[in-house]
Order: sequence, then C-alpha cells, then structure tokens
Amino acid sequence: MSHPEIKEPNAGHPIAIEPTRGRVQVRVNGELIADTTAALELREATLPAVQYIPMSDVAQDKLVRTDTGTYCPFKGEASYYSVTTAGGDTVDDVIWTYEQPYPAVAAIAGHVAFYPNKAEISVASQ
Repeated sequence: MSHPEIKEPNAGHPIAIEPTRGRVQVRVNGELIADTTAALELREATLPAVQYIPMSDVAQDKLVRTDTGTYCPFKGEASYYSVTTAGGDTVDDVIWTYEQPYPAVAAIAGHVAFYPNKAEISVASQ
C-alpha cells in the first residue's frame, strides 16, 4: 500500500509522548482487558490524549486481529483488534496499534490504544 509523504510533528501539529503517571485500566463490556502502570500518554495537536498500553499488559487471549487498517502520516500504518469477552460478546476494532511506528513516535511500538467510545478507560493517579 502506497501512502503520501511521512509527516514530522511540528509547531502546527505537535505530538508529545510521556509516561502516564498512575495506573491505567481498560474494561470492555465491564470485563478488565488491560491493567498497567507502564502506559504512555500521546497528545497530538488538538485531539484528545490517548493512553497507549504495553501489549504485554493486555489480555491477549481476548484479542482477535481484524483486517482493518488505517494510515496516519505522522504515526504510520495502524492494525486493529476486536475483543471477545468471557460472556461471548465481541466488540469489533476496539484496539489499534502501530506495530512499526514512524521514528517521531517510536516509543509507542509494542503498545495498543483503545477507542473510548467502545471501552471504559480509567487512569488512577498513584
């Protein structure tokens, strides 16, 4: 798949990544799917901040990779996962990840993010 130029964060479109101070938990349909104290918060331009959680802190047995893919000129190609809960409910494309993020956001490699309209994301300060 061919894409336009790779864009670097700049004053007009800043991107900042910092460790999240506290514990991040993510629930899908009430079931705990992720729990970490090693999340990264990505702030991009005027968009809401996003918690990126290490894949190792996600219940990977609940994930099913989908064929969905998107492209961000600042971050790269995104892959998606659905979550199937213990109750058998499947929430499609609730997770995205940049497996090979562009250099400016390399810190999010190995991390996933959840759509806040499909999952409950809580951050508790420590």
